[in-house]
Amino acid sequence: MADRRYVVAASLGLALLVGLAAAWRLGVLGPSAPAGDPGPVTSAASVSPPEFMGSAACGECHADEFQRWQGSQHAVAMQMADERTVLGDFTGVKFKNRGVTSEFFRRDGKFLVRTDGPDGKLADFEVRHTFGVYPLQQYLIELPGGRVQALSIAWDARPKDQGGQRWFHLYPNERIAHTDELHWTQRQQNWNFMCSDCHSTDVRKNFDAAAGTFATQWAEISVGCEACHGPGSNHVALARAAAGGDAAAARGGLTVTFDERKGVAWVIDPVTGNASRSTPRETSKELDVCAQCHARRGQFSNDYRPGEPFTDHYLPALLGPGLYHADGQQLDEVFNWGSFLSSRMHEKGVTCSDCHDPHGGKPHAPGNAVCAQCHAAAKYDAPSHHFHEPGTAGAACASCHMQTETYMVVDPRHDHSFRIPRPDRTVSLGTPNACNHCHADRTSEWAVVELRKRYPAPKPGFQGFAEAFASADRGEPSAVMALAQVAANLDESAIARASAIDRLARLPGENALFAAEAGLKDASPLVRRASIAVFEQLPPLQRKAIVPLLGDPSRIVRMQAARTLAPLADDAFDPAALEAFRKAAAEYVAAERFNADRPEHRTNLGGFLAERGETVAAEAEYRAALALDARFVPAWANLADLRRLQGREAEAEATLREGLQAAPDAAALHHSLGLSLVRQQRKTEALRELKRATELEPGNARYKYVYDIAAAEIR
Repeated sequence: MADRRYVVAASLGLALLVGLAAAWRLGVLGPSAPAGDPGPVTSAASVSPPEFMGSAACGECHADEFQRWQGSQHAVAMQMADERTVLGDFTGVKFKNRGVTSEFFRRDGKFLVRTDGPDGKLADFEVRHTFGVYPLQQYLIELPGGRVQALSIAWDARPKDQGGQRWFHLYPNERIAHTDELHWTQRQQNWNFMCSDCHSTDVRKNFDAAAGTFATQWAEISVGCEACHGPGSNHVALARAAAGGDAAAARGGLTVTFDERKGVAWVIDPVTGNASRSTPRETSKELDVCAQCHARRGQFSNDYRPGEPFTDHYLPALLGPGLYHADGQQLDEVFNWGSFLSSRMHEKGVTCSDCHDPHGGKPHAPGNAVCAQCHAAAKYDAPSHHFHEPGTAGAACASCHMQTETYMVVDPRHDHSFRIPRPDRTVSLGTPNACNHCHADRTSEWAVVELRKRYPAPKPGFQGFAEAFASADRGEPSAVMALAQVAANLDESAIARASAIDRLARLPGENALFAAEAGLKDASPLVRRASIAVFEQLPPLQRKAIVPLLGDPSRIVRMQAARTLAPLADDAFDPAALEAFRKAAAEYVAAERFNADRPEHRTNLGGFLAERGETVAAEAEYRAALALDARFVPAWANLADLRRLQGREAEAEATLREGLQAAPDAAALHHSLGLSLVRQQRKTEALRELKRATELEPGNARYKYVYDIAAAEIR
């Protein structure tokens, strides 16, 4: 798992990195993209809707904030490659990794790398942009069709005495061939889809599905002021017009006002040593803006503007296996949002800017002092609490409550779920714990004993779902009841409840449906969306309980409702419901078409169209997915299933065999082929394919069950 992380897929680095450039809608990558400067704005009336001005315009009045931003990683995440911005050694240095020798050099004032290209052969490629600064810097290379790719060899920007000032490969433990999806020339390292939206301001992907080309644009090459505050032309116009005049007018024209902390105080209780918010937090504007890039999420719209609901433009990942440990600790690169939503800090009303300077990105105070804003230092920053020598790593609040995981080889990132160390869960569930993170030479059993010496009655912590999630992830039947209890527990975070229901969707039964029915009315769109998916267990006509959610306030909920109701014929809806379905379905189709550069989204759309009875259009989408990636297994499987549903079993078999030529070790295709052969009464051949699926995926309970049944019948 660790070696196969999609490094650039959401690789924002330690804090989103971006570069200063006065290039609003001037930044263009790709063929035939227009470059236009909207020009100076002199009146509010001349700009409606607001346009992007560039951070320099903000700096005219907000000098202090602008200066702090200039010193942030947001201001240098993406820059034009030049003498000032390139940190790597391009003096003819050679770097060898698993049979490929790459060379970094200069020619005619350009920065170049000689490495294996799309065909696996060595060639020279120009570095056009830098990506990030610390603790590593990546480099972007333009390929034909407007594709921009992130090189997998990065520069270690740390000091030499920390192991830095060297070239290194982001996948050091394996050979990444040019045909591998993780090769720098392949789709998992594609900047247009994977990276651009978070490293620049107001990115327009501009993928032409017919031509298969990108003409990607940005308003500002960096994560500038307007990435968070929204397009500022109206505000700038008013401010310039009011210069020396009406101060209230000067504050007008803002796309969004971040006022969640205005007039708010955190008052420390002298008994507990913990603070409470003076007034409840009633909005999520700030967190939604940060979530654009500090969440593991999928994007389905270019229309987001700060102040709008996050889930109207992005689909966030839940606390699922492969991304998070069963107790909710970060596993893969999930960034901060999902972890933070599962924390008691979020439940108490903490926002990102309570701890971080939103302009400079750094904590408001160094070390434990930032925690002491709300947790009395006399009680918590003391040996009687942390049992370590003051000033050592063990005495740092973050060491115990914000354990780090290292990504991209050199980039340690703090977990933002703010949890109590639980070595007992390491013993029972195998999840990490902060004690053994430092005391790696000791056992988790030792950590349990030592912790109980100091805390005879240890608190369980806020995340109470670990056992239920672990049980579900192990495929235990008892997990259904445990998950239903988590889903119904309103003391758990919304993302935890949604994650419980998401797991229930794969564990059919009355308890799952009961939990889902309740979840349809939940205040959180994450819970409502997850609940809808459970209804896919039912025959189409029994899914009508979700019809009202076709008009849900959240776009991700409406789209999931449309996707789940897709098999219903039009006459199964009353006129109002049919109109709502068509609108939600149009949103779903638009979301998938927005990502038409990805085989998974073409396949998703194909599945939707197939369920709507549009078989010709569905096949076209599956074929388009395979044109993007001939080894994309779900497209082969779905195309074969489409043949089966049309009564064309022999063609279904032929499709599966064609898919296996492209992806010979695809367990799903062997399994599907086995089922096809069963339907054709070719049982000996079928058993061979079913067995092969179990060999390729020995942990897949369904494959094993089907194989065992088939084997018993044949015998």
